[in-house]
Amino acid sequence: MVLVNNERLLKSDAIVCLEGDGYNRIKLSSKLFKEKWAKKIVVSGGYNHPPFSIPAKDAVKELIKRGVPSQSIILEEKSQDTYGQGKEVMKIVKERKWKRIILVASHFHQLRAFLTFLKTMKEAKLRIKIINVPVRELPWFKRTSLGKNRFQLLESELKKINQYIKKGHLVTVRETLKYQKWKEQKK
Repeated sequence: MVLVNNERLLKSDAIVCLEGDGYNRIKLSSKLFKEKWAKKIVVSGGYNHPPFSIPAKDAVKELIKRGVPSQSIILEEKSQDTYGQGKEVMKIVKERKWKRIILVASHFHQLRAFLTFLKTMKEAKLRIKIINVPVRELPWFKRTSLGKNRFQLLESELKKINQYIKKGHLVTVRETLKYQKWKEQKK
């Protein structure tokens, strides 16, 4: 968890906003865009279970309402889970020859998202910097629209991490540490 909660924000090619957690990730992504941390926002996720999981096409509308120009938004709506998001986003990264992305998820989901994106980056034979920027300052014990609080969602995430390990959808701890060392040493 420390790796994903202690990143230094760097100018990047794009902000990748993963669907989920209502509008919290969208709000942070638009803020980062307005602060000029990246010129593009990739909105990723075709999972359609509002109000917690806002489908990517609806997230695009919300970003536009928040002042992000439509030409600065890339829509990815094929994916149905975090692994699918990683695979689809890496196709975009490869096509556009990006070198650095900002990954936006919620604090309870960021670790699995990061480990999954490292796996899909490896599968795509890419080597990019993935900067973790979880949505912060959300209450842990207030009930979400899923009927669970974020601490309970974190418990679910730990189970999902085990499921993803069994499916081969995550990198190993050793690979993660090797990557993190490379990322910190590379200018």
